[in-house]
Amino acid sequence: MNWFEKKFGKYAIDNLPLMMIICYGFGYVLQYVNASFLNYLTLNPYAIVHGQVWRLVTWVLVPPDSTNVFLVLVAMLFYYSIGTSLERTWGKVAFNEYIFLGLLFTVAGAFVMMGVSYLVYGSVLESAAVQYFDAVSQCFSTYYVSMSIFLAYAATFPDAVVLFMFILPVKVKWLGILYAVLLGIDFVRAAAGGGFYICIAMLASLLNFAVYYLRSRDLKRFRPKEVKRRTDFRRAVQGTGQHRGAPAPAGKMRQRSARHRCAICGRTELDDPTLEFRYCSKCDGNYEFCQDHLFSHVHAKNGSAPVPAQQTVEITPGPQDAGKE
Repeated sequence: MNWFEKKFGKYAIDNLPLMMIICYGFGYVLQYVNASFLNYLTLNPYAIVHGQVWRLVTWVLVPPDSTNVFLVLVAMLFYYSIGTSLERTWGKVAFNEYIFLGLLFTVAGAFVMMGVSYLVYGSVLESAAVQYFDAVSQCFSTYYVSMSIFLAYAATFPDAVVLFMFILPVKVKWLGILYAVLLGIDFVRAAAGGGFYICIAMLASLLNFAVYYLRSRDLKRFRPKEVKRRTDFRRAVQGTGQHRGAPAPAGKMRQRSARHRCAICGRTELDDPTLEFRYCSKCDGNYEFCQDHLFSHVHAKNGSAPVPAQQTVEITPGPQDAGKE
């Protein structure tokens, strides 16, 4: 159990994906009823420091722009599906942490953007600050936060299948790579065109995914102590008479008892000495998992055993469609 879960676990929101979809839906209703009213809800740091503090919260109601109702509905259903999959796999608290980190990083990014704007434009903003920040604050929306959810899903369930355009089955990891490339292209274009505020918005909103990715890579394996442990293990195995690069005699490794075993795939360190094993703190009971299933299983709760995470989501067109006309 990490620090966040100990301190704020009891405040975690149940079924957060549904709450997010409700906020999106309310925002789209406002957009179609009175689009100009949304200008009073955006994450505008200039307006916030001048008293409009409600914008710190109401900006989550401002949905990505889209005039296609069908694509809006499909995107909302898609994000609800992958959001609930992540919530079931990670646990309620971890999913809350991921989403709220993305929101907090976005708010912080908006204020960083304001500071950079004054450094770049200086006195020019004195007469046009209101119009300028009204325009650039539109970049700080839930669009990139939603993209971070999709990227997290692709990293957690790389082999899950998505029916692209309801027809073509595609592994979600390839869509994740494609969207990462497209985001990189957008970032370079924005930087080359002087749109530093877009770059800041992208980096801030996706920073939660960077934190998640680094956590899930189990960087402890690169510590000198861990490297030495694995090296000693390989030497001990080779000391049984096996030559480097040659296969072990049949049954040779199985004569020793395994110390670690994955609760999902059943592999042990005898099957592959490079495997890393960890206990899951969110499962009821002492269940150990290999590095491939530590973040891709449904937690054991109320006496049930852990099971493999969901592998198929039959939804579709790309998740960024709801964010662009």
